Amino acid sequence: MIKLILQVLAAGAGTIGFSLLFGVPSLYYPYCGLIGGIGWLVYLCLLPGSSATIATFCATVVVILLSRWFAVRKRCPATLFLISGIFPLVPGAGIYWAAYYTVSNQLQMALETGYGAVKVAVAIVLGIVFVFELPEKWFHKWNKKNNK
Repeated sequence: MIKLILQVLAAGAGTIGFSLLFGVPSLYYPYCGLIGGIGWLVYLCLLPGSSATIATFCATVVVILLSRWFAVRKRCPATLFLISGIFPLVPGAGIYWAAYYTVSNQLQMALETGYGAVKVAVAIVLGIVFVFELPEKWFHKWNKKNNK
C-alpha cells in the first residue's frame, strides 16, 4: 500500500516537473500533478487484472476526462493538462529497451518490447481520440451541476 502511494506521489511530482518543462503556468501545477497521479493510480489498479495496453487505455481515458473537466473549470486549453498528465503513461522504457535490444543484436527481444511499446502508444492515442470526440457541452453541463 505504501509502495502504491509513493508511486502515485512520484507520478504526480514527475507530472509537475514535466509541466514546468513545457511552460505550463505555475497556477496549474497542482492540477497537472493531480491528473498525472490519478492516471497512474488507475493504471496501477488495473494492471494486475488486465494487460498493460488495456490498463493504459483506461488510465488515458481518465486523464483526458479530467483534463477536459479542469479545462472547462479553469477556462484554459485542455492540452495544458493533457500533455503533462499523460507523461507517466508514455512507454519510454519499452522504447528504450527495444532500441537497446536492436543495438545489441537481440532482435527477438527487440521485436517483443517494441511491439508492446507500440500497443501502449496506440492505446494512448485511442484513449485521447475517444474522449475528445465527446461534445464539450457535456463538460460545461457537468461543471454547472457541480457548482450548484
